[in-house]
Amino acid sequence: MADRMSDHASDRAMLAIALRLCSAAAFAAMGATIKLAEAHGAHLAETMFFRQTFALVPVTAFIAAGPGLASIRTDRIGAHALRTAMGLVSMCFVLGTIMLLPLAESTTLQFTLPIWATILGAVVLREPVGWHRWAAVALGFTGVLIITQPGAGMASWGIATGLIGALLSASVSILLRQIGKTEAAATTVFWFSALSVPPTAIGFALTATAHPPLTWALLVMVGVIGGIAQLLMTAALKLAPVSLVVPMDYTGLVWATLFGYLAFGVLPSWATWAGAPFVIASGLYIVWREQLRARTRTDGAIATS
Repeated sequence: MADRMSDHASDRAMLAIALRLCSAAAFAAMGATIKLAEAHGAHLAETMFFRQTFALVPVTAFIAAGPGLASIRTDRIGAHALRTAMGLVSMCFVLGTIMLLPLAESTTLQFTLPIWATILGAVVLREPVGWHRWAAVALGFTGVLIITQPGAGMASWGIATGLIGALLSASVSILLRQIGKTEAAATTVFWFSALSVPPTAIGFALTATAHPPLTWALLVMVGVIGGIAQLLMTAALKLAPVSLVVPMDYTGLVWATLFGYLAFGVLPSWATWAGAPFVIASGLYIVWREQLRARTRTDGAIATS
């Protein structure tokens, strides 16, 4: 019986890792598709509208085939509306960065999210942050300085939007921790996409221009791939701990490098190769320390009960 349970847990862990790896590849593919759509004339507002609207297709299909459409009922529509507002502002910067910078560089800047989450946790939530995680934050920003080469290197607008996008994404992650106490992940994903449609539709109506069929097809692909990537990421978290699956996200840099070379003939600069390990090591260490703290709290609660 014990061996069977161990094998089952191992199978779940392997499936979770596979799903997260696929999620990282899908998000990188979405980034490449965004850049291709932009190269064919698509604007940021158009991209955001298609990203959210057509993500509803795989998300709704997944919910209908799984927990059922009744599961999207919520008593916290206000919280979902706030998450949508924050998420759209964050998405504006993240997608803008993808358009401004090469794929590998924009992906690496997004890896600063755990660093910002640590800072926000200490400043906003007053969470205790020991010297271990502050050292990881310093290490991560050392990597950012190497990558961005202040005064040279990448376009300053791209650097700014990338770091702001990661900061805003970290803010959203803190809100999601609160929403996740009562709402299923699939429900949150659905409402984010659904509530995003009206405001992004306004932006689309104000900026839409005529495009050839290929551009429209690429925009539809952005939404569908983005929705699938979100579902894969969410499914992985249901099967295994954060500390096991989140490190798989960093394989996205490999995919971003590959897609950037195949689609645009661009390889990361030496600065990106030199700085990315600092950023990745910082994020991995922060995730590991957070999981260690969570286990320590759990063990302490058990010991005193």
